[in-house]
Amino acid sequence: MRQRNYTTYLPGLICTIAFAAVLLLGSSPVYGQTRPAPPPPDERPSKSDKDDLGSDIGSHEREMRARLALRAEKKLYEENLARARETSELATQLLDSYQAKKSFNSEDRKKLERMEKLTHRIRNEAGGTETDVEIEVSPVMETAMKSVAEMAEDLRKEVEKTPRHVISTTVIDQANKLIGLIQHVRVLSR
Repeated sequence: MRQRNYTTYLPGLICTIAFAAVLLLGSSPVYGQTRPAPPPPDERPSKSDKDDLGSDIGSHEREMRARLALRAEKKLYEENLARARETSELATQLLDSYQAKKSFNSEDRKKLERMEKLTHRIRNEAGGTETDVEIEVSPVMETAMKSVAEMAEDLRKEVEKTPRHVISTTVIDQANKLIGLIQHVRVLSR
């Protein structure tokens, strides 16, 4: 029988064993790096979710959201005040224009239309809806225009003194009356 010489296979066998050992040793740190399952969400922040001062970590985000909401609310309120001021200014301009010319031109009619739209927005921002309001209207254009100017000024004052978190029935009623009066003046000016 023939005797085998294992010395020729020995270097290849040693390389294979060394390669397998490197693979096994190299994979163990990777296996050890798996993440544990996250804890189930809890409704209340745990003690570990609080910083050293005892406040919630998420409180800063909530505070920022609240500030942004307040800024947006204040911006809407300021826009409503600007609409009321513009309505009053337009009414004064229209009264002066009518008293000077005793008629309305196309620019004045556009101002009347703009004034009506602004008053609608004021009423809607105050929480009101369109309702039929009885108003005393004058068939005389100059008297009607004086009433429009007075009502627009009264509306401006009411909007300015009403806090932004309050729904004012006075503002709503005043706006509805002014809208009705503006519509009457638009009919008279045709």
